Amino acid sequence: MGLNTSLAAANAATSAKQDLRAWLAMMEAAGEVTHVTGAEREREIGGIVDIFQRKIGNPLVLFDEIPGFPKGHRILANLLTSVRRINMTVGNSPDASEIDLVQHWRRYMKEAKTIAPVEVTSGPVMDNVATGQDIDLFRIPVPRWHEHDGGYYIGTGDMVIMRDPDTGWINYGAYRVQAHDKNVATVMCSKGKHGDMIQRKYHERGQPCPVAVVCGMHPALFMIAGLEIPHGKNEYDAAGGLIGEPVQVIRGPKTGLPIPAYAEIAFEGFIHPNDKIDEGPLGEWTGYYAGGLKKEPVIRVETMMYRNDPILLGAIPGIPPDDDSFYRGSYRSGAVWNQLEAAGVPEVKGVWSHAAGGSRLWLTVAIKQQYGGHAKQAGLIASQCHAGAYVNRFVVVVDDDIDPADMDKVVWAMCTRFDPREDMELLRGCWSSALDPMAYSERDPRNARVVIDACKPFGRRDTFPIVVRASEEVEALVRGKFGALLPK
Repeated sequence: MGLNTSLAAANAATSAKQDLRAWLAMMEAAGEVTHVTGAEREREIGGIVDIFQRKIGNPLVLFDEIPGFPKGHRILANLLTSVRRINMTVGNSPDASEIDLVQHWRRYMKEAKTIAPVEVTSGPVMDNVATGQDIDLFRIPVPRWHEHDGGYYIGTGDMVIMRDPDTGWINYGAYRVQAHDKNVATVMCSKGKHGDMIQRKYHERGQPCPVAVVCGMHPALFMIAGLEIPHGKNEYDAAGGLIGEPVQVIRGPKTGLPIPAYAEIAFEGFIHPNDKIDEGPLGEWTGYYAGGLKKEPVIRVETMMYRNDPILLGAIPGIPPDDDSFYRGSYRSGAVWNQLEAAGVPEVKGVWSHAAGGSRLWLTVAIKQQYGGHAKQAGLIASQCHAGAYVNRFVVVVDDDIDPADMDKVVWAMCTRFDPREDMELLRGCWSSALDPMAYSERDPRNARVVIDACKPFGRRDTFPIVVRASEEVEALVRGKFGALLPK
């Protein structure tokens, strides 16, 4: 794991960048929080979150005084469906644009800065520690997030932590975790995900897989859980690089797994071979109940820890935009951009993964055309590079006068620069998921997709009709004289 246990490193870490409560205070000061009291967990909390998530930029929602639970046992949802809040979380100017945010992620990936975590002996997560008969996951007000869900999902905005038995590599991912009983939960990891691979290593040896689940943490740590950190790379190292300091962790008393010291809620236990129970359904990130009711691995909980007045973090999948799709979309846009350049595609001017596609199904790439076929090359590579290939449906390539994050302009380019006879490629048998409602089948989760060239025809760029828009000179003139009256 590469723990740095020096006292100096421990003292260097600060709670401001690791404590959800410090982040929440920052959001309160920025006017980004709506408080709701008295909503119950069966229908009302989920129904309220659904309404908040329907529009990008709606505030956070903090629930308290939940019937049947002590005041102070809270739920925080609709976290990162806002470019402004994501910018504030990663240290950017709150007013930075969508493409500015993508550029931030590009720099983060290129620099690949890592800071190893630091082990400490205690932390706020240890305010309350329960073992044996005292464990009760339902001490936390876990909601039924959607009315047709098959149960209560304590893990949506979460970190599921495991250790590779061969190398000691620590991995954490944002996998869905359903609470079934006081000390029983399930975890659902799609095939090929790192958590699934680590579980199988233990089970092939006939051994239980140690696991820890964190259900409330600083959103920067949560964001790393949902990103595609390469196999073998420690997410804690990546999180330290993102926040600029080592993440403080305590060791789980039963598993020895590292748990953030400033976590709100955490539990640990073991996944035994062939120990599965019915899990789901859960309304998922594509906006459908794809996947249904299935047998999934059981976590037998042996330790539960939580802070006084704990906050459950909810990152609720559903009809996009949602937390799952929106923050991942800005990161994925940066990853696709970097991978296009690495593949030799020149003059990429922007990439945006549209929230309506759940951060995966729709990609727009802006280029400054350099040669015939440039647009098609960019589109085909974007549709199949690692960051863009999984569950993609549309890739649209536009000229550099189009902001790829402005969907009105993207659709305008498609309507006026796209020739269906020449500018569309249909790709079959591509990488998808059973959560894709248009996958071929559950047993064959591939899909088809299209690449659309919505650039001006390369051979007609100089004769293509000019755009009806004030020149930069005229815009500078009127903004200089009437700027106070004009929208930004």
